[in-house]
Amino acid sequence: MVSLDDAVNARYKSHGTRFEVLVDPDLALDLRNGEEVDMGDLLAINEVFKDSSKGDRASDEMMEKVFDTTDVKAITRQIIKEGDIQLTSEQRDRIQEQKRKKVINTIARNAVNPQQNDAPHPPQRIERAMDEAGIRIDPFEEVSKQVEEALDAIRPIIPIKFKEKKFAVKLPPEYAGSGYGKIQEFGEVIDEEWQNDGSWVGVVKAPGGARTELKSLVAELTEGNGEVKTLNR
Repeated sequence: MVSLDDAVNARYKSHGTRFEVLVDPDLALDLRNGEEVDMGDLLAINEVFKDSSKGDRASDEMMEKVFDTTDVKAITRQIIKEGDIQLTSEQRDRIQEQKRKKVINTIARNAVNPQQNDAPHPPQRIERAMDEAGIRIDPFEEVSKQVEEALDAIRPIIPIKFKEKKFAVKLPPEYAGSGYGKIQEFGEVIDEEWQNDGSWVGVVKAPGGARTELKSLVAELTEGNGEVKTLNR
């Protein structure tokens, strides 16, 4: 359960009445963006208010009239999804920066440069292009939608496209057993074979910009003894 000091007000107005709940700002935004959250962690107080600053609780009659229920958690979900979340400037700045990093990293992992043999774009290049395009991050909007908006904005600035690629991976026998699961988590293994010496070779389909990330993972899993090769350009 979030503390009262860290909680923010989420508000919804209907039938001339205001309904308020005190919630964790990060979890409230996660819920608004479609993620599942623990309602016990989300709520600071298991109450719906008319005015939280005065401790004035909403009546059961009005909750039934507006929400068709008096269940606090169900009402909280609707307030967060349809109402306003009152963030402080510090909270807004922090959440905007977190989402900005997610947008940049998502684009960098999935995008390639079609003018340089589909080489990945470093996150710093994506960030500079976003700055040049004047992109502003909305703390209330889903990351996936903002990724699409950012891509549209930076395409005139840098050559970029989303593309999946295939990578050949080889894990030496002494690392194959422990590393195999990590490779499966990284991308889609579309072909594989265990060699007579106990080594593993496979073809992994992953975002085009993930080549550097995959090489780093294989190097970490095999103490630098594994191999990664790009199969398609």
